[in-house]
Amino acid sequence: MISLARKLRLADFFSLGFGTMVGVGWLVVMDDWLLRGGPMGAMLGFVSGGAVLLPIGIIYGHLIREMPDAAGEIAYTAAVFPRFVSYATGWMMLLAYYIVCPWEAVAIGRIAGYLFPALNSAELYRVAGKPVYLPHLVIGLTLTAFLTSLNYRGIRLSASFQNWTTLAVIVLTLGFAGAGVTHGSVDNFQPLFNGHALVSVFLVLQIVPYFMTGFESIGKASEEASQEFQPRQFMVAILLAIVVGTIFYTTVIAAVSYVAPWQSIVHERFATAVAFERALGSRWIVRLIMAAALLSLLKVFNGNLVAASRMLFALGRRELADTRLGYVHPLNRTPSIAIVCIGTATAAVTLGGQSLLVPITEVGSLAAALGWMASCAAYLGMRPSPLAMAAAATGLIVTALMILMKVLPQAPGHFSVYEWIALAIWVVLGALLRRKREPAVGPDPR
Repeated sequence: MISLARKLRLADFFSLGFGTMVGVGWLVVMDDWLLRGGPMGAMLGFVSGGAVLLPIGIIYGHLIREMPDAAGEIAYTAAVFPRFVSYATGWMMLLAYYIVCPWEAVAIGRIAGYLFPALNSAELYRVAGKPVYLPHLVIGLTLTAFLTSLNYRGIRLSASFQNWTTLAVIVLTLGFAGAGVTHGSVDNFQPLFNGHALVSVFLVLQIVPYFMTGFESIGKASEEASQEFQPRQFMVAILLAIVVGTIFYTTVIAAVSYVAPWQSIVHERFATAVAFERALGSRWIVRLIMAAALLSLLKVFNGNLVAASRMLFALGRRELADTRLGYVHPLNRTPSIAIVCIGTATAAVTLGGQSLLVPITEVGSLAAALGWMASCAAYLGMRPSPLAMAAAATGLIVTALMILMKVLPQAPGHFSVYEWIALAIWVVLGALLRRKREPAVGPDPR
């Protein structure tokens, strides 16, 4: 059987983890973050979220080293739990990755429309009262086609693209954050929280799983590690992605809150760009921010397409879904059918326009937390060392709390009816696509 190409190195895995995690939320929904928590609430929410994810990252490091399998959570849970649990976990993690792709396809149209207002024309229809413009749609669908084609052609092309865009985003972000140092004031942080301090942090912490999902995507490409790659480096790449991702988010929140009174920008589209433009009184800073955002969008879209396609590929290869999804292109050595399916599904959901953005964030957070919890539970069932068991138990508690604060009606910011509907649709779709027949051979018919 044809195997996936083995060409990835440590830098590639870091770029995949960090790049899959950090997209354009810091530009597109900065207003939502500040409304939830205020400057300090938003920063503490992301710092707390990053800290509680470290034990989960450690567990993933152990699991990937012991089971370098593109199936990721499907493989980890299959080692301990029944087949149904393995499928359900994989299906939820597939949602966590896949749902980011149309989010980015829609976001690029919004960014382009901000830079070139003439693109905010030729309205086709409205979804939930928000317009869908033809130019936005064309740009989003073109990007989807480009990245689908790039990944279809080979993992080395995709990884090189990911590396360069990741490096450029970090450099550009440091550039615009540094430019604001002499144009702001600490007084702009007041009030530090938007309401009660604890509630402010809590409301931001709820959406952190969505914006920090990505470090575990490293495991989805573990079969594509080069022959020289050392398995212990999976842990290094994961922890580095979590730490750098946390620093990135808190830095941008701090920079935005420093250069402009945050309450004056929370009702502005692209609050990050507006804050810097007002502080510096120039459009060049907006162009710099938008360049960083566009590159960040490209890398997070690409990274999630890689992860989602590998999850779908694994479902087919393990005979949990249509086995054709497990096909590997003989020349490119990529999961070509799975890649095309993710690209096509992304294009379909992109038609929904910007009304999808906030609900997608909420559902993606729950899906990621469910997958992380299942992986921690699976590792506990493997009876590791006492220290590793403590990390797994901590991860299990953390992820359970993440889930509860989204589903309990008493929790601030719990699921609305629209998010429950979106989740129900995904569950029903998974039930319809699940392959009921047991595999003819072992759990992984590679």
